[in-house]
Amino acid sequence: MSLQKPLMRGLLAKRLRFHVPIAFALSMLTAVGWKYGVTEPRKQAYAEFYKHYDATKEFTAMREAGIFESVRPKGE
Repeated sequence: MSLQKPLMRGLLAKRLRFHVPIAFALSMLTAVGWKYGVTEPRKQAYAEFYKHYDATKEFTAMREAGIFESVRPKGE
């Protein structure tokens, strides 16, 4: 009793027909998961932060603390 020879002709095309749609579906699922799991909460956090952010107030506080070398505090 001998073993049957493996069918090599068309093997790549046959396997690609099976694996490419699965890879595409998994990549789309990952992209959607990343969008709604990472980027949307991050955008919401930035929007919430900048809703109450006052750049002038922050600059004045840093200037008074002496962080900037080129800008002196008022009164000097």
